[in-house]
Amino acid sequence: MTETSAWQQILDHSHRADPYPLYAELRKTPVIRLEDGSYVVSTYREIVALLHDPRLSSDMRNVPELAADAPAQAAEEGTPTPPPTVIQTDPPEHDRLRRLLTRNFGPPHRPDRIDSMIPHLFEIVTNEIDGFAGTDGSGTTRVDIVDDFAYPFPVTVICQLLGVPREDEPRFQAMSDAVVQSADPTTGGIAERQRRRARAIADLGQYFAQLLDARHGQRGDDLLSGLLGGDGDGDEEPMSPEEILSNAALLLVAGHETTVNLITNGMLTLLRHPEVLDRLRRRDEPDLAARVVEELLRYEPPVQFLSNNRNTLDDIEIAGTTIPKGSPVTLVLAAGSRDPDFIPDPDRFDPDREHNEHLGFGGGIHYCFGAPLARPEAQIALTELAHRLKNPRLVADPPPYRASPSLRGPRHLLVEIDGVSPAHHDPPHPPAHMPPYVDSWSSPGTPTDSPRP
Repeated sequence: MTETSAWQQILDHSHRADPYPLYAELRKTPVIRLEDGSYVVSTYREIVALLHDPRLSSDMRNVPELAADAPAQAAEEGTPTPPPTVIQTDPPEHDRLRRLLTRNFGPPHRPDRIDSMIPHLFEIVTNEIDGFAGTDGSGTTRVDIVDDFAYPFPVTVICQLLGVPREDEPRFQAMSDAVVQSADPTTGGIAERQRRRARAIADLGQYFAQLLDARHGQRGDDLLSGLLGGDGDGDEEPMSPEEILSNAALLLVAGHETTVNLITNGMLTLLRHPEVLDRLRRRDEPDLAARVVEELLRYEPPVQFLSNNRNTLDDIEIAGTTIPKGSPVTLVLAAGSRDPDFIPDPDRFDPDREHNEHLGFGGGIHYCFGAPLARPEAQIALTELAHRLKNPRLVADPPPYRASPSLRGPRHLLVEIDGVSPAHHDPPHPPAHMPPYVDSWSSPGTPTDSPRP
């Protein structure tokens, strides 16, 4: 099997349940060129080096094919193209947008925002699991961890954080699905997918515009209100209304789609590793939930790869291959996190690893914006599921998977239980050793061989 054919099989839905043997095949050649002129990078050190290389751009307007397509797209749409989101820009534009977003989201500017949400996260999870028990809390029950739990939980959280009515979920979910589908490399060329993404972001932006109009200028303590306040530092230019709408659309999608997969992949993995599930159920290791989630981000990450959302500003030589200027690049984060040249025994699920350097939240300047929220969401969700579900067992293994090869997770996860245990009344506290919010490899360059402390 060639590495190119391995990549084609990774994209094939028939391999969605277990792409990891194919990732091992892909890593035999760290950098491969596809027929469309794009490149795929699959080994840990090479991925990290590129994530920190300023010559690798996140602004797809630099790709010649897309730059030539932009006027035709504008004419076809008949409406202005939405401005790039924070993950589609480079410094200094990226830095301004990210500072304004983080100032209103949480750490480091508002460390209390996420911490203050912990009791409410626990309350949402408790209420959802209570619903599994039925009327008398006894007997065998079948639940879908996706539809009954992993989806409604982060959707409720991100709606409250952004100030979006929870009852609008049916309205924005179709637009959110369109954004996710635009990242699927099996659904057309890069220019076509970028057009679909722009349309979907514009539709969500229009939804937010209507939402703001309905508020009649009233603001609250939500993130959207904070962005509208334009509280930049001194002479820092605040976001334009169009930038606010575009980035709000991004946060609505990113704030729940990946967390759904993280929780669902997590529960599936725990059911396949009952010894870890039992340890989590006992609650006698205060930091175990944090270590479980970090290992899940390495072992079964919700984001498998960054599909053609990077491009080269100059020729870049890496792993003996020169990637020419203007080339789209896909970074296969899931393959890098299981690279045996960096982490020992990578195909073993082991939350007791002494060092766990993973790419589950990416790296560099685009290190996942929502990591401070995703971590406690997953920790609370998995701890409560482990503690409260009586004798949970899988109905089907493997379960059916979503279409997307990049945002990978089960479409349904059916589990039978023999009832639900009572909830603890005290919400958990974030463990003292929670991983840092920022990526500590923040400067460009190739990482050292030593893991971060």
